[in-house]
Amino acid sequence: MSKADDAKSLIQQALDKALVVQQPLARKNVERLRRVHPGDTPQELIRRLDRYYLVSVTASGGVSGAAGIVPGAGIPTALADVMVFTEASVLYMLSMAEVHGTHPEDFERRRLLVLTILLGRGAVKVLNKVVGRTGPYWARRIVGAIPMSAINRANKVLGPRFITKYGTKQGVLVLSKQVPLGIGAAFGAGGNHVFGRLTIKSARAIFAEPPSSWDDGAGEDEVPFGPDSGDSTP
Repeated sequence: MSKADDAKSLIQQALDKALVVQQPLARKNVERLRRVHPGDTPQELIRRLDRYYLVSVTASGGVSGAAGIVPGAGIPTALADVMVFTEASVLYMLSMAEVHGTHPEDFERRRLLVLTILLGRGAVKVLNKVVGRTGPYWARRIVGAIPMSAINRANKVLGPRFITKYGTKQGVLVLSKQVPLGIGAAFGAGGNHVFGRLTIKSARAIFAEPPSSWDDGAGEDEVPFGPDSGDSTP
């Protein structure tokens, strides 16, 4: 197996592990934040999640960028950065789902929700082909309305796209092919910050408006996530 294949396998394992481990942590995370900040509305708590997420992935990128100049450190450091970015992103997205009252208990539905947010417009195109245009409320429909057979078909297409997209962006697959050391890892803190902001924007489009209070359901004025939603693909 090539270094690139090894890297792809590790990225896939990181995503699968995060989808299992971060689910209960996301619930506890939101419960803890509500205890610490009892006056926060759902929207205010989401803004806290945004800030914590950006700090986490930016710090990870800074470490990766610094280590990228060390001979022999590029591939493992860049790979570790992808894993940290993936774990932080999954925790952020599942925490968002908790705030919105959307609980993707099934593993494959969690995977589709996360992949759709991370891949943005490209994921929506795949969903349109696999399940047909489902209109607004994508997060709710992924969790509760799309048949499992369609969920599985979409995940089979989107999984490899995630690995290629984020492995290449972070330099893992590029470095594995012996392109000059540090090219991918040099994205560093600035690159991860940009990826994080795009992920937040994509998550907003998927979940749309949060409940107005903790006693309400999801917002009634949600907008569709699709070609006309104004989203920028992460």
